[in-house]
This record gives sequence, structure tokens and C-alpha cells, in this order.
Amino acid sequence: MKQIKLSTTGWLLLAAFFVSCQQQPQSNDKKTEMQQRPAYAIVIHGGAGTITRASMTPEKEAAYLAALDSALFLGETVLQNGGTALDAVEKTIVFLEDCPLFNAGRGAVFTHEGRNELDASIMDGTTQKAGAVGSVMTVKNPIRLARAVMDKSPHVFLSGRGAEQFAIENQIDTIDPKWFYTDERWKTLQEMLEAEKTKGKTGSLEPETRDYKFGTVGCVALDKEGHLAAGTSTGGMTNKRWNRLGDTPVIGAGTYASDDACAVSCTGHGEFFIRYAVAHDVWALMSYKGLSLADATDFVVNKKLVEKGGEGGLIAVDKNGNIALPFNSEGMYRAYAKPGERKILIYK
Repeated sequence: MKQIKLSTTGWLLLAAFFVSCQQQPQSNDKKTEMQQRPAYAIVIHGGAGTITRASMTPEKEAAYLAALDSALFLGETVLQNGGTALDAVEKTIVFLEDCPLFNAGRGAVFTHEGRNELDASIMDGTTQKAGAVGSVMTVKNPIRLARAVMDKSPHVFLSGRGAEQFAIENQIDTIDPKWFYTDERWKTLQEMLEAEKTKGKTGSLEPETRDYKFGTVGCVALDKEGHLAAGTSTGGMTNKRWNRLGDTPVIGAGTYASDDACAVSCTGHGEFFIRYAVAHDVWALMSYKGLSLADATDFVVNKKLVEKGGEGGLIAVDKNGNIALPFNSEGMYRAYAKPGERKILIYK
């Protein structure tokens, strides 16, 4: 066999050719990934439960659609202007907390004693830092307080009077608890209290009152830098007692975000979401098992939760801008936006 002799220059050219061949597919893959990922993505929810067309008046449906549209617009505008996912999440949830239609902030449900006890949490997917507050009664926007806990304290979770004191020290707006009152939520509490007297039941976990324990607001977002964030806020469960806390302020149960996979915000029967660490479970299935966002969220909500008897849903966005909005209840107030794509939904 005739041997081919190459000069030093020839060997260098040949080596450069092989290196170029090896590098080219990787370069194309990265370029494709950048082309596929949208500039931003944002998803919001306003709670899940027995939400059907039959139970909704045209006026009430229009009000919910308008509120979701306004909240989505605020968050999307932040992202369009190059703002962070964290800022988009916070601003969106502040609007939802101020809207009396939702069980958070001004529209929060009442406890057994006739109070509004509010919970919220937020998480930064870039740093994995998080902030949460529980059972606050005088803070106008609990999500802002949760952000302050994350940014300005060495802690993750503050509750009750201590959380309210932290709010005052950090100039977070506090307000007379009367601000949170709505006739509809008060009427619902009175109906449940009357039912307890009539049927001799206590608490709010009976099947016929299940709708009273759903209702939360949340937002997840992906910004132009590829960073993720998630936040959730709620008034909890109607007729709750003993300073009960649900999944909303529990990092890993109701809220989770990590730039390496996804951001998640949950809504539903909180006890189940706590027991099965639902938000973190989605991230774990993606990170450890390699599941897609669609498969991970579907498994957790429509298989695992259903098998365990849990009801509700979640919203999620992954690092590539894919979104998921699964729920196993009758409906979920939800909306999302990407460049050139926008939807607002209520029913299944």
C-alpha cells in the first residue's frame, strides 16, 4: 500500500479540518436552541376548582377574563422591556392581590374566626434564593413582603406578627384589615358556619365544601436573559382554623424555580401539595429523570395527585420557554403569553 506523506503544513490543515468537523454540529445545536427559545414567556393562574360555564354568569366571566388579561399585560410588558422574570412575577401578582375576584390579598377568604390570613412566596431561579410569608393580616401585598424576605433578610420563611414587623421595618405597605373584606367571601364563610351548626361538622374538608379550599394566584416567567422565577399568593382555605398554612408559602410545595429546568406555581388542596412536594417534584422529574415539562407536569397532576386524592393544578415554564397548565379539577383561571402568542382560559 502506497503511503501518503504530508508536510507539517499539510498535517496542520488536516487537523484543522477534523476539528472543524467535530465542532460544527455542536455550534448548530446551540444556534438551534437559541432560535427555538422565545424571547420571553409568562404564565399566570387565578386558582382552580369547580369552575364551569353553568356556574358562571356572562358578567362574571367577562370580569375574570378582563382581570386575567390586565394581569398578563402588566407582566408581559415588564418582559418585553427587558425586565427580569422576578420583577414580572411580582408585578403581576400584586395586581391579582389587589383584584377582589381572586382569593389573595383584597379578595381573600375568611378564617373560622372571621379574619383574613394571607400567605405568599417567591423564588429566583438564577440564585435559588426564596422568600415566603404566612398568616399575615395587615400587609397589603404579601408577595412584596415575600420578595423583601428573600432580598433583605437572612431567612426564607417568616410568619405572623414577626413577618408584619419585618414589613414595617422595610417600608412594605401595611393596611387596616378591613381592606381585604368582600361581601362574597364573607357570605361564603357564613354559609359554612351555618352548615356546621346544622350538620354538626367542623373544619372545611368535607366533600360538599371542597370548592371553598381552592383559589390562589400565581405567576411564572422566563425573561430575555434566560432566567426563571415563580411566585404564589393566597388567602388560603375558607373556614380554616389554628393559623393553618397551605402549600403556597412552602418552597417546593406550592412554588419552585431553577434556571436549569423550570419554574412552577401551584393551586389546589394545599395539604396534598405539601405532602407530595408537588412543585419540586416537577423539577426533580425533569432534572433527575430527563422528562419534558409536559410529561413531568402531566405525571404529577394527572397521575400522582389523582392517585393520592389531591385536586388542583399548576402552571409552569421551562428554560426553553415551553409552558404547561395542567389541572385535574373542573377548571382553572389561567393565561399565558409569548411573542406572537397569547391565550386566556377558564374552563377545561
